[in-house]
Amino acid sequence: MKILIADKFEQSGIEALHEAGCEVVSDPELKDDALANALRETQADVLVVRSTKVTEAMLDSGRLSLVVRAGAGYNTIEVKAASARGIYVSNCPGKNSVAVAELAFGLLLALDRRIADNVADLRAGRWNKKEYSKARGLYGKSIGLVGLGQIGREMIVRAHAFGMKVFGWSRSLTPESAVDMGITFRQTIPELANDTEILSVHLALTPDTRGIINADVFEAMRPGTYFLNTSRAEVVDAAALAQAVKIKGIRAGLDVFADEPTSATGEFSDPLVSLPNVYGTHHIGASTEQAQEAIAAETVRIITTFLETGNVPNVVNLADRTPATHLLVVRHRDRPGVLAHVMHELKAALINVQEMENRVFSGAEAAIARIQLDSAPAEETIEKIRSGNAEIIEVNLLNL
Repeated sequence: MKILIADKFEQSGIEALHEAGCEVVSDPELKDDALANALRETQADVLVVRSTKVTEAMLDSGRLSLVVRAGAGYNTIEVKAASARGIYVSNCPGKNSVAVAELAFGLLLALDRRIADNVADLRAGRWNKKEYSKARGLYGKSIGLVGLGQIGREMIVRAHAFGMKVFGWSRSLTPESAVDMGITFRQTIPELANDTEILSVHLALTPDTRGIINADVFEAMRPGTYFLNTSRAEVVDAAALAQAVKIKGIRAGLDVFADEPTSATGEFSDPLVSLPNVYGTHHIGASTEQAQEAIAAETVRIITTFLETGNVPNVVNLADRTPATHLLVVRHRDRPGVLAHVMHELKAALINVQEMENRVFSGAEAAIARIQLDSAPAEETIEKIRSGNAEIIEVNLLNL
């Protein structure tokens, strides 16, 4: 199996892929047309990326079977286009949770103690202890967490260690589960924003979360609230955030921005970072050695599992629910040609198979096929399946 790695990737992961018998081509500088050309030239089976965008044109360039996002999100990959081409998309959730939570708290401390401004003045030869002696402190403060996946849960641990009161919101959170986590439940994000002194966002980007931190949320915030976003820029209305910074004195710590360069270095411009109460980092939330080693190990596990079994761990683009309406159950002797006969009759009846499995009983004398169909076969078709092959024991049709 040939693997193309088009981003920075740990050497330990590359070595593990070689040991698994894979042919590895690694070029972290591949982007845009160069990446499309590399896919065409290498005919790679698997593409591994971190922040590099994977477009529909790239998916058409070669013969990919799998794209692995060596990280948690996958919004830089055109998943819909991959699904239409039968290309698996997988990711490495949870492996960078600690790293992102650590950065979020780094930004929070930096906002509270104005660390970046301290450093800038010292480097400019200015001593201003009077100005920088002013800080609120974090002990006893209330922090609201928007999203309680693995990163949000790591935030709870760290907030409690700082002696903070933790409030939370997520679509799946209930008052009972909040008690189990040791936090206070809030029904809506504006309620969470209104009741806390710090708001930290930890949401995946989906159609439902795009722009979810909007003007209503910033309107609900108290003046001077600390706001952190280490998830995705698109979950926040940037214009509304800028207004809140200017008018309400919101202080923001951001690791993600709307128009980040596609390469590791480059020119960057965003109106938010010019505001005096905004601190930013270079989308480095997952960029610790610990996190990258864990992500590399998980990437290797995904690829080797695919190589050995054909299954893809953490796949994100298989249908949760197919258009299947009926289940055809065929009990048969474990002989060649039985399933080919069944498929032939279904094809003749213009019935599409959505999903199927064939499990063999102990001793390998008999098997049972469970075939999900997009419509009900006529009794005539069922009879042809039943009587057309002597190895078939029984045929049943069930409604789904």
